[in-house]
Amino acid sequence: MADTTAAISADQVAHVARLARIELTPDEIEHYTGHLGRVLEHARELEDLDLADVPPLAHPYPLRNVFRDDVAGSPVDRDEVLQQAPAASDGQFEVPPVLGEKT
Repeated sequence: MADTTAAISADQVAHVARLARIELTPDEIEHYTGHLGRVLEHARELEDLDLADVPPLAHPYPLRNVFRDDVAGSPVDRDEVLQQAPAASDGQFEVPPVLGEKT
């Protein structure tokens, strides 16, 4: 693993920005160097925690299914639905052309 005891340098921030094809001004490099340094310091603090008695989690809160039961109902009458549509033709909805295509 890389040495995490040294703070991130401006050269490292500039290098990562070049790899990501992000243009940063010298002021932005200085700004992000400080921010990334604090992020790395926080990660170091987390690494120092004793988590031996903490079980691994997939999610911090218990999850439950909030969907309703899938119950079959009576089908909707197609002609009734098409009568309520703004435009219908030959038993189908009419919609505006997509991307200028014409049928």
